[in-house]
Amino acid sequence: MNVWNPSCENMSTEKMRQLQSKNLINTVKRVYHNVPFYRDKMQKAGLVPEDITSIEDLSKLPFTYKQDLRDNYPYGLFAAPMSEIVRIHASSGTTGKQTVVGYTRNDITVWSEVMARTLAAAGATKDSFIQVAYGYGLFTGGLGVHYGAEYLGASVIPISGGNTQRQIQIMKDFGTNVLACTPSYALFLSETLDEMGIGPQDLKLRAGVFGAEPWSDNMRKEIENKLGILAIDIYGLSEVIGPGVAYECECQNGMHIPEDHFYPEIIDPETGKVLPAGEKGELVFTTITKEGLPLIRYRTRDISALTYGKCDCGRTLVKMERVSGRTDDMLIIRGVNVFPSQIESVLLDIGETAPHYLLIVDRVGTLDTLEVQVEISDKLFSDEVKRLEELEGRIKDKIESTLGISAKIRLVEPKTIARSEGKAKRVIDKRNV
Repeated sequence: MNVWNPSCENMSTEKMRQLQSKNLINTVKRVYHNVPFYRDKMQKAGLVPEDITSIEDLSKLPFTYKQDLRDNYPYGLFAAPMSEIVRIHASSGTTGKQTVVGYTRNDITVWSEVMARTLAAAGATKDSFIQVAYGYGLFTGGLGVHYGAEYLGASVIPISGGNTQRQIQIMKDFGTNVLACTPSYALFLSETLDEMGIGPQDLKLRAGVFGAEPWSDNMRKEIENKLGILAIDIYGLSEVIGPGVAYECECQNGMHIPEDHFYPEIIDPETGKVLPAGEKGELVFTTITKEGLPLIRYRTRDISALTYGKCDCGRTLVKMERVSGRTDDMLIIRGVNVFPSQIESVLLDIGETAPHYLLIVDRVGTLDTLEVQVEISDKLFSDEVKRLEELEGRIKDKIESTLGISAKIRLVEPKTIARSEGKAKRVIDKRNV
């Protein structure tokens, strides 16, 4: 059993609660005195930092929402001065406005350490060669795994995404034994290997850490069979820290949360009431050690459940179930967060189509596809083909620059997209996840 930090990962419940209480008290003081947004929220709730004396008092505090990060764009929720922020990441927002996250030097150390735990849980050691095929840049995936692998002492191969044949050549030549990428890309790699006549026996791959998009147990089995590896599920949110918020061990029966850094709750999404262990609801996180962007009771919109008790691997950390859905309309396509409202915003900006559209998400082979059907007006419908093709091209370019992923655009006849008296059905997701 490969446990990177037994003193934290195998800590007794009593000691963990003491540590969480101490860190929560410090975090509440930090945000109250350094972040006007939180001070205002707490004052409206009739709270002062001294009212929080243990982790049991957490439910007294108000929730934080993704919209709060957008409303305070870019740095309004930072609790450290910019002179102490050594890294900035960002993720796409619903209408183009990004959610921005900042890290102090200590935050980067914490992130590296929880990612070292994640990689160790997959069997990685300082002798491993870890190929990071997540994207690098403002997206937290690539650099998150990279720093964790270095912290572990492993040899990092920072190849980023794409260029599949080169990925395979490097995998073979460099002796990669741990792969980090999205599960759909892992499957795509396995199919390309097959086409190239390379089998698992020709590689040194032993494990993979896969996240950033939803995937099923059937997909896991397929990846494991085709690549001959242990496929580990990981979970992350850039707002909380990035990858490393939760990770499976070799038991593959739930993801361990480093609760010495990220305290989880499950709430009823309608009432906000905290639910007991084992019940499904919305996952909420409080960061209790972060300095740059501490978040109090951050509502993830992800549906999961928490289980407590010692795992067969020896870890005592709380475990979260694989996310089974969301309380909002966000889609994850090829690792990118996509909201229908982003498409709507693009169409309204262009202003040459009817306000009716449909997103069709599918998985062809191992990769996600996105088709955007856009209804055109009667006037446009009778226009010449060349003008329609030009409009289609403009919509495609604008959507791709807004979302950061490619999409097929299909202009459809007037009144062909179904109308609804209630909430409009904007998405058909055909993926079997």
